Amino acid sequence: MEPLLFKRSATLAAAALLSSATLASANDWTNWRGPLQNGVSLEHYTNAGKLSDTPAWTYAARGRGAPVVVDGKVVLWGYKGETTDLIELLTVLDAKTGKKLWEVEISDYLSDSIYNRYSIGAPTVDPETKRIYLVSNAGVFVCYELDGTKVFELPLMENLGRMTFPNSRVGSPVIEGDLVIIHFIFSNWGADGPAADRVYGFDKKTGELVWWSLPGVSPPVDSSFSTPVLETRDNKRVMYFTTGCGNLVCVNARSGRPYWKMPLCKNGMNPSVVIHKDKIITIHGDENVDTSEKGRMTAVKIPETLVPPPPPGLEAATLPPGNEAWRNPICATSSSPVLVGDVVYQLTDGGELYAIDANNGRELWKKKLSNANLHSSPLYVDGLLYCPMMEGKLVVVKPGATDAEIVQEIKLDGGVAAQCLGAPVVCDGVLYVTTTEKFYAFPIPNDGIKVDPAPVPVIPAAGKAAALQIIPAEVVIMRGGRQSFRIRSVDANGLVVSDKVEGVKWESFIPPTAKVKATMDASFNEAGELVVAPDAKVSAGAFKATAPDGTFGTIRGRALKGLPITEDFEAYQLTEEFPADAQNPAYKFAYPPLPWIGARFKFQVMEKDGSKVFGKSFDRLLFQRGTVFVAPSNLSNYTMQADVMTDGSARSKADIGLINQRYLICLRGNANKLEISSNLERLAQTGAFKVSANTWYTLKTRVDVNADGSGVVRGKIWPKGQPEPEAWTVEAKVAKAHTQGSPGIFGFTPMNQKRVYLDNLSITENK
Repeated sequence: MEPLLFKRSATLAAAALLSSATLASANDWTNWRGPLQNGVSLEHYTNAGKLSDTPAWTYAARGRGAPVVVDGKVVLWGYKGETTDLIELLTVLDAKTGKKLWEVEISDYLSDSIYNRYSIGAPTVDPETKRIYLVSNAGVFVCYELDGTKVFELPLMENLGRMTFPNSRVGSPVIEGDLVIIHFIFSNWGADGPAADRVYGFDKKTGELVWWSLPGVSPPVDSSFSTPVLETRDNKRVMYFTTGCGNLVCVNARSGRPYWKMPLCKNGMNPSVVIHKDKIITIHGDENVDTSEKGRMTAVKIPETLVPPPPPGLEAATLPPGNEAWRNPICATSSSPVLVGDVVYQLTDGGELYAIDANNGRELWKKKLSNANLHSSPLYVDGLLYCPMMEGKLVVVKPGATDAEIVQEIKLDGGVAAQCLGAPVVCDGVLYVTTTEKFYAFPIPNDGIKVDPAPVPVIPAAGKAAALQIIPAEVVIMRGGRQSFRIRSVDANGLVVSDKVEGVKWESFIPPTAKVKATMDASFNEAGELVVAPDAKVSAGAFKATAPDGTFGTIRGRALKGLPITEDFEAYQLTEEFPADAQNPAYKFAYPPLPWIGARFKFQVMEKDGSKVFGKSFDRLLFQRGTVFVAPSNLSNYTMQADVMTDGSARSKADIGLINQRYLICLRGNANKLEISSNLERLAQTGAFKVSANTWYTLKTRVDVNADGSGVVRGKIWPKGQPEPEAWTVEAKVAKAHTQGSPGIFGFTPMNQKRVYLDNLSITENK
């Protein structure tokens, strides 16, 4: 719709603020939960009035999260389209008019997202650089200047093994000093191959990896989009969040070192936490770890002293049950609490708004607002709570000491399809609300706006150098390539002591906990560059740098080669033994190729029909669906071929496929078809093919991209040893093709009952 005029009072107030760069920037809403990290605004109004039922403007973007507002611009993460035309959008709008200033389309690929569950999270803007950070549903981590200039783009799925889940929960990055920090479920390579809720810290200006850590336990049971909340505690910069393994965790925000964890839930936990004095308050909606009841709000006492785990262990200490200060049996699957003084306001799954005494967990009152709520979180502004509800209405509530008054209800247009699943934000007297059909801007009528000063975090002074922090901390170097590093010293709390350390000595390093004792086929030259020779082996490993004062740090890397790539697995020695279970006898195996992303515990090298092959592991049910990436993410225009097979019978088989340039070409055993997909909700083209269990087939795929950006994805399959058919079994024409992507392997063994195998893999340039 065309923008409508604000009411005069709101117009004057907003114009005054927007004309003042200092005041506007002090009032920016730059992150998911605002300047206090708890859903509370710093704005106060003179003679505030009710919202108009009609917004000042709307924008045709759909979403399930929250925008951010900076320098008079609204930064919105949403999507458009329904099926094959659905695409995620990073959009920047003029805050006064809703006019689009620029927009970036981000394609989904190889994700498990279903039912258009997109944009569950928010962008983040760094107050220092004004750069925008966002992680897409498929794990594409992007950074843009506020004018739309791209700074960097990192495909986390292919580079670091970031996993996706059907619930599509993404969350938001957070800024800490010179870092931008994210946390997801990752299944990387080597010791980081097992899936876990990991935290990654990147240089916010370059996108280089600085550190990563595992604060919870492995394996997780679900994803989590709990956004970290930061503070200074015990002379350290720390962050608190909940995880996909059901823990509340505390992590050093400068080094990634975990301090403690508190198991609370038997499933993943999603809401962001709030800090109240010496307690962390959080909530979940699944089964508790210590009772059969589902859900609770809980307050956990923060230890006075934060002690990192001793080497070589990296697992955080587990807090005893006595650290729970109080609990209240209310439930919320995804809604984050709001903390105002000593009162916590919480929307529950049942659509009720609760007021809880933060000191003791006592219920002060509750107010029924709706029949149900899922993700949406309330916003507190100048004495009022703005609560978006699932059925597409905005409820304005005035909380009191013993009860609450519903001041206003606004039904947002869009019909039954319009749902409120995110969180509203406010900036310069304008309330912004996201629905699954549209984005709204509602002015708050007033005669003037006062903004409380935002709290300035206390950054501790750095102490004595205790370690080296080497950037980038993880690298991929192609044959004939080299990589330079920045080396700085940090104290025991991760604070930078010196930005430049010279005279270090490098040596190959094998972590004492490594299951595969391997080294990277590379060496350091006199300039301190890590060099991979043109004839180097494909390999992976770590290096240790030691400074003249004895402090040290490590990096790890992979030496990879370009096309052609071949692997028949015959060189692997089957020295490990997999124990027997009720369904399978014990057998010998080898760990998968070390440089492959996401392979550990999903696949193994094993013997089949007298040959060594790549087989799907039954190690854990979490990995019944497994994706592995075998080469860099910047490859394009290649053909893949491999021999594949599924165990089973005529009625029960599994799936095996190849990933070519972000498209999955998969042999669906039970469905008797060869299928091309990227995200199944966006693209699924099939060709009939009768699949016989325990029979080897040859699978071939290629992707061709045309000059206009369109492309064709092709796949063919035939019995191994027979002549290759001329015709493709299945072809899919796509209007906007993925132009690059890691080659990979996919296996799906439902309930880990029938195994799949792959052999004689080859990846060559298209001819």
